[in-house]
Amino acid sequence: MPVQHRQERVADAIKQVVARIVVEELRDPAIGFVSVTRCRLTRDLKIATVYFSVLGDKAQRQLSLAHLERAVGFVRRRVAQALNLRRTPELRFALDELHEHEQRVGDLLGEVMPEPEDPTAEPDEA
Repeated sequence: MPVQHRQERVADAIKQVVARIVVEELRDPAIGFVSVTRCRLTRDLKIATVYFSVLGDKAQRQLSLAHLERAVGFVRRRVAQALNLRRTPELRFALDELHEHEQRVGDLLGEVMPEPEDPTAEPDEA
C-alpha cells in the first residue's frame, strides 16, 4: 500500500511540474494551448506517461504531440531539477482521449435531453 501512495504522489508532482514547464518555459508556439490532465506512473517508477489535451482540431493535437515529444529531454531535465528524485522517470506524452470522450458524451446528452426550465422565470400569461 505505501508503494501505491508514493506512486500517486510522484505522479501528481510530475504532473504539476510538467504543466508549469509547458506553460512557462516551453516557448514553442506550435505546441498550442496545452493542458496537462493527468500522469500515470509505472509501479517501478521508471516510466511516466503524461496525458494532455489541446485546444484545436486533430491536426493541432498531432502537431502539439510531435513538438512535446521533441522537447521531452528538456522537460525531463527540468523535472529532475524540480523534484530531486533518485531516478527521474522516462517521460512519455500522450493525448488524453478520455477528456475528449467525456466532452463528446456531454455534447450528445445535451442534444438528446431537453433544457430544464428556469424556475425563476415568470410564467407565461394565458
